[in-house]
Amino acid sequence: MNLIRAILLLIIFITPLKANTIYNLIKIPNLEIYEINTKNKLKYFYAARPFRLGTQKNIVCSNSNKKDLGKKYKIIHKNLSRYSYNYLKKINLKYIVMCENLSISELYTAGIPDNVMKTLILDIKFNEDYFERVIHHEVFHVMHLQHKNIFNEEEWVKFNNSNFKYAECSTCTKKISLEQYQETKGFFTEYSKSTASEDMAEVYSHMIYLKKKEINQIRKSDPILNNKISYIENKIMEIDNSFTF
Repeated sequence: MNLIRAILLLIIFITPLKANTIYNLIKIPNLEIYEINTKNKLKYFYAARPFRLGTQKNIVCSNSNKKDLGKKYKIIHKNLSRYSYNYLKKINLKYIVMCENLSISELYTAGIPDNVMKTLILDIKFNEDYFERVIHHEVFHVMHLQHKNIFNEEEWVKFNNSNFKYAECSTCTKKISLEQYQETKGFFTEYSKSTASEDMAEVYSHMIYLKKKEINQIRKSDPILNNKISYIENKIMEIDNSFTF
């Protein structure tokens, strides 16, 4: 009887201990471990209950059911397995948080990168048409935050036609579509036209997601995108010269 009581007490105390340990790592409450034994050492957590973040508690995300988590984890893991441990270490990404209905100040978003806490929060219910590519889009933002000295936005702007101007911020424009243009003309998507950093992220994510043959065809037909792709290739080489698209 005493043994049974001891086992029950152990189970009761282990769960909050894990939750507290996760919180101490990445400062996000209500998380539990999903998978931590991965080849590239990424550690995956999920929201067991809804959480709020930020000084104004304006970042909100909800918990998901096990079926949705299982389905989306496979997709996320498959895509992030593309990155080696060394690559992830250099861009400062170590933790993935899975939840749904992710928003900042009531504006829904696919992901929130935090290079300081080495964390990427992903909304597993984001539009399935773009979900896989958006994973890489958000990875770029982690990398960009970590290496702002490498990805120079003033250099990037010069690739565009002189009469083109980005918006002041990604939420200050109605250019939000992630559908790939049939005729690119310097941009992969409408969302690429929002800000320089979003444009970079869109170029990077397409370079990862599209087949090499498709990228080469775009490079031949679109000189602006050819320059942007070359720029991303060269900058990635500065961070990790073993990485290949």
